[in-house]
Amino acid sequence: MINLSSPELTRAGFLRLMAAAGAAAVAGGAAPARAAEQPVQTRPIPKTGEALPVVGLGTWQTFDIGTGADERAPREEVLKLLFAGGGKVIDSSPMYGRAEAVTGDLLAKLGVQAKAFIATKVWTNGREGGIRQMEESFRKLRVRHIDLMQVHNLVDWRTHLQTLRAWKDQGRVRYVGITHYTSSALDNLIAVIKAERVDFVQMAYSIAVRDAEKRLLPFAAESSVAVLVNRPFEGGDLFSKVRGKKLPPWAADIDCASWGQFFLKFILSHPAVTCVIPGTAKPQHMADNLAAGRGRLPDQTTRKKMVAFLESHL
Repeated sequence: MINLSSPELTRAGFLRLMAAAGAAAVAGGAAPARAAEQPVQTRPIPKTGEALPVVGLGTWQTFDIGTGADERAPREEVLKLLFAGGGKVIDSSPMYGRAEAVTGDLLAKLGVQAKAFIATKVWTNGREGGIRQMEESFRKLRVRHIDLMQVHNLVDWRTHLQTLRAWKDQGRVRYVGITHYTSSALDNLIAVIKAERVDFVQMAYSIAVRDAEKRLLPFAAESSVAVLVNRPFEGGDLFSKVRGKKLPPWAADIDCASWGQFFLKFILSHPAVTCVIPGTAKPQHMADNLAAGRGRLPDQTTRKKMVAFLESHL
């Protein structure tokens, strides 16, 4: 059995194994166990080999709420499902209003801070301003260390990466990353990866917006940089385009039972992707998202078939 989370697995070996596994799964052979019974898959963080579940949770808009129990209860259930389903990556930012504080409150209430892989960001100018903002993130999230601190949208990245290198050496943050959400910034992300030591890059990537495939995803793999994917559903636009339309029958061949899984499995089938972080406030959507991290993934032929099907039916 292939152990994709093994620390000894090199990135090149990982790419070869993922290609072989995807081809074997879709080509046929013995049917796997029912996808719902399988754990969410993991992939190694390239720099360390630490296993990370391939489906996480974004908090943009969805966790920017007040203190009311009626608002918080669904988010609490979302977090319960995330951990129960084998996930643990939670991504936030000071840019997301009250999302960090809400996340911190709920994680503390559930007693699962130690289980979470917490990623947040610095989003301001200047060294001292960045330090103050990051210290506030620690307070809101109620943690003593943050797993991944990212420079949000590359704002003053030179300044903040200098601070984060020191904090990583001190053990305050475990990993350092950079982010952006537009395709126009992909070349800038590549330039920073070339110039600096970063562990993660977060970018927009979906079945409809595939610019990252041209250069950034291959470059991240070559550079042993983990990839977080944001905007997998294009802010919900993909769902509006397929509303009322049925999945193709062959979607079952990749253990796909919903459009959400269709979109996420396409992303996860790219071997350079480490984890996708769709945001949601609805427990049923969290469960559906996690299902995309189980079972078979499309190979290259099926990926092309997915794109062609979507383009011909929209």
